[in-house]
Amino acid sequence: MKAIRRFTVRPVLPEPLRPLSDLARNLRWSWHAQTRELFRSVDPGRWAASGDDPVRLLGSVPPARLAELAQDASFLERLAAAARDLDDYVTGDRWYQLQPAGLPAAIAYFSPEFGITAALPQYSGGLGILAGDHLKAASDLGVPLIGVGLLYRHGYFRQTLSRDGWQQEHYPVLDPNELPLALLEEADGTPARLRLALPGGRSLHARIWLAQVGRVPLLLLDSDVEENDLGERGVTDRLYGGGSEHRLLQEMLLGIGGVRAVRTYCRLTGHPAPEVFHTNEGHAGFLGLERIAELCEGGLDFDAALEAVRAGTVFTTHTPVPAGIDRFDRELVARHFGPDAELPGIEVGRILQLGMETYPGGEPNLFNMAVMGLRLGQRANGVSLLHGNVSREMFSGLWPGFDPDEVPITSVTNGVHAPTWVAPEVFRLGADRIGARRMEDALTVGGSDRWDTVADIPDQEVWELRRVLREQLVQEVRERLRASWRQRGAGTAELGWVDGVLDPDVLTIGFARRVPSYKRLTLMLRDPDRLMSLLLHPERPVQIVVAGKAHPADDGGKRLVQELVRFADDPRVRHRIVFLPDYGMAMAKKLYPGCDIWLNNPLRPLEACGTSGMKAALNGCLNLSVLDGWWDEWFQPDFGWSIPTADGTGTDPDRRDDIEAAALYDLLEQRITPRFYERGRDGLPDRWIEMVRRTLTLLGPKVLAGRMVREYVDRLYTPAAHAHRAMTPDAARELAGWKARVRSAWHAVTVDHVETSAAAPTAELGSTLSLRVRVGLGELGPEDVEVQAVSGRVDGEDRIADASTVPLKPVGSPDTDGRWVYEGPLSLDRTGPYGYTVRILPSHRLLASSAELGLLAVPSQETGEGGGVLLR
Repeated sequence: MKAIRRFTVRPVLPEPLRPLSDLARNLRWSWHAQTRELFRSVDPGRWAASGDDPVRLLGSVPPARLAELAQDASFLERLAAAARDLDDYVTGDRWYQLQPAGLPAAIAYFSPEFGITAALPQYSGGLGILAGDHLKAASDLGVPLIGVGLLYRHGYFRQTLSRDGWQQEHYPVLDPNELPLALLEEADGTPARLRLALPGGRSLHARIWLAQVGRVPLLLLDSDVEENDLGERGVTDRLYGGGSEHRLLQEMLLGIGGVRAVRTYCRLTGHPAPEVFHTNEGHAGFLGLERIAELCEGGLDFDAALEAVRAGTVFTTHTPVPAGIDRFDRELVARHFGPDAELPGIEVGRILQLGMETYPGGEPNLFNMAVMGLRLGQRANGVSLLHGNVSREMFSGLWPGFDPDEVPITSVTNGVHAPTWVAPEVFRLGADRIGARRMEDALTVGGSDRWDTVADIPDQEVWELRRVLREQLVQEVRERLRASWRQRGAGTAELGWVDGVLDPDVLTIGFARRVPSYKRLTLMLRDPDRLMSLLLHPERPVQIVVAGKAHPADDGGKRLVQELVRFADDPRVRHRIVFLPDYGMAMAKKLYPGCDIWLNNPLRPLEACGTSGMKAALNGCLNLSVLDGWWDEWFQPDFGWSIPTADGTGTDPDRRDDIEAAALYDLLEQRITPRFYERGRDGLPDRWIEMVRRTLTLLGPKVLAGRMVREYVDRLYTPAAHAHRAMTPDAARELAGWKARVRSAWHAVTVDHVETSAAAPTAELGSTLSLRVRVGLGELGPEDVEVQAVSGRVDGEDRIADASTVPLKPVGSPDTDGRWVYEGPLSLDRTGPYGYTVRILPSHRLLASSAELGLLAVPSQETGEGGGVLLR
């Protein structure tokens, strides 16, 4: 029979065991080995059955066992030590507290998904895992972050396969009371609530759940409350589910509701108010509108409020393609704002201007969330060096006239949270050399360029470790494969072959990620016969473990999954290649360490960063990847192999896949498998082990989330906090007024004449020329602009590359025509074809970039030498 009502019965812990509840409710256990081991010792069988989830574990342990533990002096001593350790971790000074004064008092970090632990399934892929690692690293470093997201009652989805290999989706109902969460409550004990106004007089209500991620609070908004009608209750039903209006409501709740949730949390707990707001992708971009509305209510006009909000906002883009950005019909957005809906104090037209694609090639009727994020954030970044370049190209239309490399989007290359992803066996190997505390610091704070201690580990130990991890993966794969085939309808009698799947002594390749077409799940199948010969090679076989989910609405991705599954079902190769459904964090923690090679073959440059290979590398796995994302930046032959690409614009897509698949097969046949199976005098693959050692020594310190978060603090959060503090109400009004004045007067700004002291078409390296420029500033003055000389090598079309800029100085007063003369030196610091030009840019002390307004003036063709080549 089916229950008509469900509720959660919480265990009553004996008084001596009460600290177990605090340990279970702080998600630090998910990356703290000693705490996990303490929970495992409560009941090893139930710990495994709970999926390593302390909340579920404590709800299943019989009272008799709890009573026994309450009398166990050894267990109580370990429990007290774990509780003290957590208290020291949460309250003690860490890296952030030891930095010079001036850092942000708090940072609010908004993301549509967070991958903290499998016990809190609120993620779909890399974006969420990255956000989770960001919070964990911030906690380890002591960065005062507040995370903000949504609580999805069905998470993303659970994946199974039909008998013929077609992906099937299942959406289990998640009860927040059974998750490591607590309701945020008002002082009187009632749940804290927030409300958004909807068209037609309706409302969207939400409550706030709190997940404690070490030192970092994560606020998750939940619309499944009784005050809402059925439609509004479902706003937070599924991650990335529903149609356009459903997604718009999710993003309004995340952005607008998220700011209100942060304000509520700070009011109730005394947490410092954030000085910086970080938008992880465009989904949370509406947070800027809510903050503008707050300031308008405090007396600022819209333009001044916009400047104040921009100063303290950081925007991170993760997509390298326009199709990956959320875009909404402008009429849909307009309907949800204004007098009859949300933010009634802001004119709808001003809201629409922030997101409209008003640049060449843009869709004039679409509201673009990334465009709004860039317009609302004074600081923006991509997530690898290559992705920064791609982003500057992709969004260059917002800064017309500027070369892409001057577009004000920087990059901070992603990292991964090592304590989460490093296998316990790898951690112990390091801890045996330098001690557990130093090992923990190395993996969290980072800061070192090399981990030289790895050089002291004998080859035999490295190789034995790799085999232990491979053997664990083999056992994990067999268990998961057997469960998958049972779900597909196979009986136990049909599954004897599973016991022979994979071999712990065979070169093991891993490939696991989401399944959009650009990641090319099936590139390895391009020549099935050649792949089969690799799998079945008599002396140098390979085995491949594949996992990944296609978006529920992506039938093309599902066909790729089915194609791979059907190949892996072939009795001739099914012991050498497997597809594991329901890829998630629990599977990944076995998969990354157990593989020898991590394969990645996206269409370059369509992967923004890609972090799975980083997690594999931290466990001594070598990367085999297209030079995309982070691998383009840090690849060295010491760390693995690069797959040659055929990414010229004229290459036919099928031809490109053929070329790159052939390159992949060549690498495996000619370079990778021989090195793995080649043995030195001591019977070990010493050249392979040396690559593992160099990966850990040189690549390990680079890929840490601790390094990433420290870069955010130094390069983005702290400058944003300083800009926020400088942007007082009066300063915001001044800057807004100045921008309006400059924009209206800019049409009259001109470069009228340019001349140099160069008399010949050649000059010697190191010589200096004098430059004299006559400019018109119209109603503006020298205090409003900067006149620059831009010089560098030129190509065959006279385009300046590797440009350097030098400000020129005004000389005297304007002439009778109102023109100003600027002068300055031009140093010839490079040989070969050399050119220069002159430009005028707006200049103000509160601008973060001279390109911020997207305005510049350059010489016309008639000006003289200004646009030409100086030296050949």
